Amino acid sequence: MAVVGVIAFFALVPIASLVVLSLQPAGDVWLHLATTVLPRAAWTTILLMLGVGVLTIIIGVSTAWLVTMCRFPGRSLFDWALLLPLAVPTYIVAYVYTDFMDVTGPVQTAIRAVFGFTSSRDYWFPEFRSLGGAVFVMGIVLYPYVYLTTRAMFLMQSACALDVSRTLGAGPLRLFTAIALPLARPAIAVGVTLVLMECLNDIGAVEYLGVKTMTFSVYDTWLNRGNLAGAAQMATAMLVIVFGLIWAERYARRHQRFHQTTSRYMSLPRYQLRGLRAGGAILACGLPVLLGFLVPGGRLFDLASRRLEHLTDAGFLSAVGNSLLLAIAAAVMTVATGVMLAYALRMRRNPVIHAIARLSAIGYAVPGTVLAVGILIPVAALDNFIDGTMRATFGIATGLILSGSGIALVYAYATRFLAVSFGAIESGLSKVSPHLDMAARALGRSSLRTLVEVHLPMIKPALATAAMLVFVDCMKELPATILLRPFNFDTLSTTVYAAASREAFEDGAVAALTIVAVGLIPVIMLAHTSATSFRDAKGKRRSAAKGEAA
Repeated sequence: MAVVGVIAFFALVPIASLVVLSLQPAGDVWLHLATTVLPRAAWTTILLMLGVGVLTIIIGVSTAWLVTMCRFPGRSLFDWALLLPLAVPTYIVAYVYTDFMDVTGPVQTAIRAVFGFTSSRDYWFPEFRSLGGAVFVMGIVLYPYVYLTTRAMFLMQSACALDVSRTLGAGPLRLFTAIALPLARPAIAVGVTLVLMECLNDIGAVEYLGVKTMTFSVYDTWLNRGNLAGAAQMATAMLVIVFGLIWAERYARRHQRFHQTTSRYMSLPRYQLRGLRAGGAILACGLPVLLGFLVPGGRLFDLASRRLEHLTDAGFLSAVGNSLLLAIAAAVMTVATGVMLAYALRMRRNPVIHAIARLSAIGYAVPGTVLAVGILIPVAALDNFIDGTMRATFGIATGLILSGSGIALVYAYATRFLAVSFGAIESGLSKVSPHLDMAARALGRSSLRTLVEVHLPMIKPALATAAMLVFVDCMKELPATILLRPFNFDTLSTTVYAAASREAFEDGAVAALTIVAVGLIPVIMLAHTSATSFRDAKGKRRSAAKGEAA
């Protein structure tokens, strides 16, 4: 109980400090923010979330239905390839497409060459740095969240229910809208909620595309206007939106439950698509992969190949080292914390402990910019306390020993990604039989020795998965890194951000390609795990069906 309480305390300190700071007077700046900046930023954020939400639902649900319920050339390839855009951070895709669509980029250069135009004034071309461009970028990168959750639901639906509807004369469209879609609504709600949280978290893409969302406004108010209290007040407003999204998602799942009435399982009968229909399915599944991964990846590879000398550049190597150091430290911290939380839940089936543990993992729902504002205050106060104490006692000035060394950044990573580690470890522990705990206690083992000698060796795959997921998330994280990094301290993500900010994205292409390569690791793991878990579930259900028949 004490361990869980300590973890919860450190996890909730940023949120508590943010609320306290937001209650401080912000002067005339807050009046200006509340009457001009905040309404526009809130409206822009709402429009962005609506646009991205609709686009990800259209792409995610339609592709999930096609690969699950239809048979066409390349279906098995698209089944996992549709996950690939998850490997590319939204800010990198924004940089790539802006470069791609620029007046001097390949697209407009080709238009002028084909049609004989001499300048950009001779033709109309949409402005990519706009709200529409942001919706496009986030939609083609974030749709896999909806695709994953919806595909899983479609795969686990009983073929019996679908066969009954077919017997009653329902066609494919009717089957989709009346049976499969209602059953998948809770899964779609989960996926869309994750998408919207990522929209709120983004700073790199929206800033570069000129979309002034609430996240950008927090960043601008803090760094450009120098008003931390005003930034905290805007961040608190964002926090209300986040908790509203979480509540809405849980409310939707609670009141829209759809159940199967049979445990019998048969392989889902897929519709055979031929001709134009097969071509349409290939196009529908291929376009998201092309636009969300192949085009950005190909452009990055092209740009990076022109800057191969950066591989040995001292600045790039330093950024790689800093990124590795921070990511490894955060991964170790979150895995250790996740083990303690998950084991405490296993040992004590107490609703209070359960609630505190779940609350400790809420950091993943908090945008990185908001978390950074909340962390800065207690860390700065502790820095000043340590420095004052050391000066008074030993006459030594320690300076910013926490925020100036990267410890604050590791704290932010650990707080934000604790949920990722906790979820993977809790899932691994749930597969360990409780009888092993009882046997260990019967042999006189303490809880700690049982954990070390019995559980940890058995959940090594879960520990490795948790560490890898947190490691990759930390390598890609931009909002918190920008705001909390020490002076003259660059990571791969900030290197890409700095290059794009000075309109020289090509200089950051090697760093960006490195991030994408690292990001592919969990995507490959996810695709493998998804396929394996479905085959296992399918085998168990077939065995159950044979047992019922017998």
